Amino acid sequence: MIYHEMKDIDIEIAWDLVLSQAGRGFQTSKGLPFTYHQKTNKAGEKLSELVIDRKEKTITRNTVLLAYANALRIQKEEGYVSGPKKLGCFGASYLYPIFLELGVCTKEKPLS
Repeated sequence: MIYHEMKDIDIEIAWDLVLSQAGRGFQTSKGLPFTYHQKTNKAGEKLSELVIDRKEKTITRNTVLLAYANALRIQKEEGYVSGPKKLGCFGASYLYPIFLELGVCTKEKPLS
């Protein structure tokens, strides 16, 4: 996917964009497959967490939005985000491929 500026997108929309990819198959940078879904409570109400199906880990909405903001900043400053560690948060290995697919960032340095 070609990178496009998302700085004008409201942070609430960023959460919705990530949720829009729930259930889709992704791979970490190491090639490990995973999917995710939004966590629900016993009453079936949706919570502000993602559940990564690979290891049943959860990533909070605030962490997703922090990683999103970091990805945008790094993309703007460096022209690309070289890997998940650059996001600097828990769950980055799962969020990075999602952000790549959404076009939040690219993983390769642009040709000058």
